[in-house]
Amino acid sequence: MKTAAAIATTVLLWASAFVAIRHVGADVRPGALALGRLLVAAAVLGVLVLARRPRWPGRGAWPRLVLCGVAWLGVYNVALNAAERRVDAGTAAMVINLGPVLIALLAGLLLGEGFPRTLLLGMATAFAGAVLIGVAAAGDTRADPWGVVLCLVAAVGYAVGVVAQKPLLSAADPLAVTFLTTLVGAVACLPFAGQLLADVRTPATAGWVVYLGVGPTALAFSTWAYALARTGAGKLGATTYLVPPLVVVMAWVALGEVPAALALGGGALCLAGVAVTRAKRLTLTSRQGVQWSAEGR
Repeated sequence: MKTAAAIATTVLLWASAFVAIRHVGADVRPGALALGRLLVAAAVLGVLVLARRPRWPGRGAWPRLVLCGVAWLGVYNVALNAAERRVDAGTAAMVINLGPVLIALLAGLLLGEGFPRTLLLGMATAFAGAVLIGVAAAGDTRADPWGVVLCLVAAVGYAVGVVAQKPLLSAADPLAVTFLTTLVGAVACLPFAGQLLADVRTPATAGWVVYLGVGPTALAFSTWAYALARTGAGKLGATTYLVPPLVVVMAWVALGEVPAALALGGGALCLAGVAVTRAKRLTLTSRQGVQWSAEGR
């Protein structure tokens, strides 16, 4: 029950982040917004770390911590912020959800999980969906194809971060891992400090930056790490399929945005491709009879 609640919290907060970024992105530049969000999150998590005194990762964990912090907290946030200046929130969320496919690919390359046919078919389907979204963006005056490219960069950062983070959670507290990776991401974004000071000039803008730092970053990444420590990376990644439809509804209500029909079709293909990678096959075992098992896991 606690794991399910953690997953639900993550999904809802991450969905809201797409809408918040789209709203405040016109006033705060991509790097500045990423830095502000991460500084707020690091401060909140730092207080929690002092109060709880969690178990810290060992020295050997630092390469993975740095990789996760730079790729996921740094590159992902900057690329997503830049993308949402070019595409609507729903389209961005759909392209970002290629991440679970990339996680499966990296797991095959780095963790010895292999490349089952379902993975290859799912990747091809998801890629076709991304192409459709790019075509829709090219013909949409509200967007441009470079926004889709930036979303793909963000998806790669997300996938690399998850694969780097998973082994860390077996030897350290999720809170400690989340705090350290957030701190690394903030340090990586420090070159944007001047932009942050120049762009955050009103209480309303500051409020949005604080929300992104406290909710979708400090809280959501903590609940994600808690769930990831108790669930497989691929299986947990599948739960983010719920983010795009939530973003579309939130963006429609809050911003009046609905992705183009072709982009919605591309998004459906992306989600179908990811679903195919998680397809199950019927297997027989001599002791347990018939059971379902995930292919390639």
